[in-house]
This record gives sequence, structure tokens and C-alpha cells, in this order.
Amino acid sequence: MKHRTRLWIAAGVLLLALLVVGLVLQAFNQLIWQLSGVLPYGLVGPVALLLVLAVAALLVQLAWPWLRLLRPGGAAAAGRERGGKGASRPEAPSTSREAAARNLEAIDQTLERVRDGIAREALRQERQRMARELERGDLTIVVFGTGSAGKTSLIRALLQDLVGSVGAPMGSTTEAQRYRLRLRGLERAVWLVDTPGILEAGASGREREQLARQQASRTDLLLLVVDGDLRASEAEVLRSLAGMGKRLLLVLNKCDLRGDQEVERLLTLLRRRVQGLLPPEDVLPASAAPQSVPMPGGRPLQPPAEVEVLLRRIAAVLHADGEELIADNLLLQCRTLSEASRSLLARQRRGDAEAVVERYMWIGAGVVAVTPLPGLDLLGAAAVNAQMVIELGRVHGVTLSRESAQDLALSVGRTLAALGLVKGGVGLLSAALSLNLPALVVSRVVQAVSAAWLTRVAGASFITYFERDQDWGDGGMQEVVQRHFDLNRREGALQRFLQEALNRVVEPLRRRDRQLPPRPEGR
Repeated sequence: MKHRTRLWIAAGVLLLALLVVGLVLQAFNQLIWQLSGVLPYGLVGPVALLLVLAVAALLVQLAWPWLRLLRPGGAAAAGRERGGKGASRPEAPSTSREAAARNLEAIDQTLERVRDGIAREALRQERQRMARELERGDLTIVVFGTGSAGKTSLIRALLQDLVGSVGAPMGSTTEAQRYRLRLRGLERAVWLVDTPGILEAGASGREREQLARQQASRTDLLLLVVDGDLRASEAEVLRSLAGMGKRLLLVLNKCDLRGDQEVERLLTLLRRRVQGLLPPEDVLPASAAPQSVPMPGGRPLQPPAEVEVLLRRIAAVLHADGEELIADNLLLQCRTLSEASRSLLARQRRGDAEAVVERYMWIGAGVVAVTPLPGLDLLGAAAVNAQMVIELGRVHGVTLSRESAQDLALSVGRTLAALGLVKGGVGLLSAALSLNLPALVVSRVVQAVSAAWLTRVAGASFITYFERDQDWGDGGMQEVVQRHFDLNRREGALQRFLQEALNRVVEPLRRRDRQLPPRPEGR
């Protein structure tokens, strides 16, 4: 059966080939016949040959891309060729340091479009600080915790030198302080940063905690110091910082005040509470400032600080992961700054977009006030404008053709009408604009103000569309238009709009038509 099928296919291919050859020969004979009528006999053959060769070359050129794909590996070769001709995609960064450097370059491009000089300069200074950190690559360890947990004492014990007041009252550290720590075998500089205590009462306490959190978000390694079981607020801070990708060591300080069994119980409890956030070996005991032991007939004995376990763990982490910690921290800071710069640019774009909508609102209202529309249903068309859509797209870096903008504008206009928002908006504004004016003027005022208000609803919908990268979202266009209609009909928003409409529409009409009665008081 298969053999017979193959014979039929071969016969069909052969018949098709004979048909093509016949058509080619017929066309060639027709060409010779046509040329012999206009050329001398000696030129007919050469000219016909040249024409045949030209047609053959054209066919080969057209078919060549398809013939290449039929060769083994032809598709891959064609893809490489297309990639070489077009704008090649940059290779993915191989390290966190390279990714951070690329983020800094992207931040520069974003800042060039920011017009707010003060905000731009603040972001630029932060970008320069990160660039210096990326170049220098010092390791930073932030000591973080409540004021009573013994942070300063722990730093003094780690440095084996007096750097702060032991037993200082809660909240006495009002700003971050840096100290140099030397670790054998580590070429990079290591800085210990003491931060203000967290969870303090009052406005000044919250300000100091904000400073401490800011320092914690910038560090390579974080020591969270506690003096007992984790408080709920301390656990929240730990989860927040761990969620940012920060490497943490949880230090149980003041172990000298407890017996060995109590210390082990607390360490076990802490390891259970941070399970999934920290490995067990990163929960460590310490006695930064052990209490002195009274000695009969002599001076009290001051036991040495017990921070050897913590110091060995810090050294192990920095030796094993120091380079990666620096790069990851800088990458995290770069991403945070990048988000801040994009947010600043987004606010600038929204302001520009709202100014565009505001302008077209009152342009449309002015046109309608001078030339009233024949029917209120036409306000749906007055509420949208293709040129406004084009300008809104330009604000968001999108270039639209006139046809695309018109289609988008008409789609929103039809949605306004289909949802009953045109008639609903006109009715709402008619009730609010019950002015003591002649009927003809009231009709013009209502139409003009309605056109402006519906343009505001449509314009806000377009802004949402462009802010979502030209996507209406899961609810579609209807959900976006309905939401902005509801937002603009709220009492506060509607009253502000009406006050501006009275100044921009009613008063100009009053000045234009001096026979109108004065504006009623209290409206």
C-alpha cells in the first residue's frame, strides 16, 4: 500500500514538473516571437538569453533564504545572521558586581529625564556614593538592636578597645558611628557601624530608628543583637531585613547573666523562631561586658568579654562570602535607587500627563461653549480627542499614529456611552449647575462643562492605560473607565471641578454676553 502511494506521488511530481517545463518553453517561444517583431534577427537570441538569465537570477535571489533554511543548520545560521544585522542583545551579567555597574548606568539615563533639580541631585549623590563603594569595596558590618541590648559594649569587645560608653542610657547613640576592625587574612577594610537603638518611644526615637534601618539596609553583614527572646517587633525587623536579602547574624548578648542551661534554652528557642530565615550556626551567644565579681578584701574581678565564638563566625563568613556579600549588597542598593529614580520619573510623567488632560478639558469646553452641540449624545465624542491621546503617549515615551490614537479615543468614547456614563455625567452636572441663567445659556454651560468633565474621565483612563505599558489590565477598558468615572464623581473631586468650571466657563460666558444676570451668590 505504501509502495503504491509513493508511486502515485512520484507520478504527480513528474506530471507537475512536465507542466512547469511546458509553461516555461511556451513562455520562451512567446518571448522569441515578440522580440523577432521589434529586433533584427541577429539580436533576438542574445537579448532573449539575457532576459532569461535576469529572470533566473531574480528567482534565485527570492528563493535563496528559503533554500538556506533547507540546509542542515540553515535555520541557526540564518538566526545568527539576523542577530548580527540587528541590534544585538547585551549579554546577561555574569556577576553581581557587573549587574550593579549596569544598574548604575541605567540610573544615569533615568536621571537625565528628571526635571526636579533637588530630587535629581539627591539621587545623583546617592548614585555617586554607590559608585565609590563599588570601586573601593570595603566590608561593612552594622550592629543593630534595641538600646538596652548592649550594642556599643559588643563593638568595644570586638575591637578590644574602648569606643563608647558602657552601660549608656537607652537612646544615647543618636547617629551612626564607624570603627575599623582588623581581621587577619582579609585584605579588604572592615568597618563596624554602631546604630541608634530601635523600638524607642517618641518622635525622636522613631527618627533614630529610621536612621538605624537605613544603615541596616546598606550593610554587607548585619548583627542583630538581643538580650533575651525575640520581641514581636524585633522579629518583624528581622523578617523585613532577611526578606531584603541581607546576611544576618543573631547575637544573644548578656549570656553571663544566665546559667549555661538557660543560655542553651534561649539559643534553641531563637533558632526555632528564625528557622527558614537563618541557619542555626548564625545564632550565637556573647557576653560583651560581663558583670564584675566581688573579691573579699580586694578589687572586684572583671572577667574578660566572651565574643570569641562571634568573632570566629564573622571571620568565617567574611572570608568565605565577603566578595559576594559586597556585590549583592551593592546590587540591592542599586536596585533600590533605580526604583526610586523610576518612581520620581513616573510622578513627573503623571504631572505632565495630567497637565495635558487639563488643557484639553478646557479647550473642548471652550469649543462647545462657543458652538453648542446639536445633541447631548455627541458629548461622548467631545470627551475624547485623538491629539490628546498622541500627547499622552508622547509623555510616556510611546509614539502613536493618528489612526491608532483615533481608534483608541473612539473606543473609550464608545465605552463611556455603552456604560451610560455620558448621560449619567450630564445628568449629574445638570443638577449641580442649576444656575439662575436663561435656558439657552444653561444648555450651553451644561454641554461645555460636561464635555470638560467627560474629557477628564477619558484622559485619566488613558493615563492608566499608558502607565500599565499600554495594557488595560484584567478588568479591561470598561473597568478602568468606570473606576475613573466613580473617582471623579466623589463629592470633593466634583466640587473642585465645578468651582474651576464656574471660573473657566460661566464667567467667560457672562463677560461675552453682558445681558446675562449676575452670578448667584453662594453658588
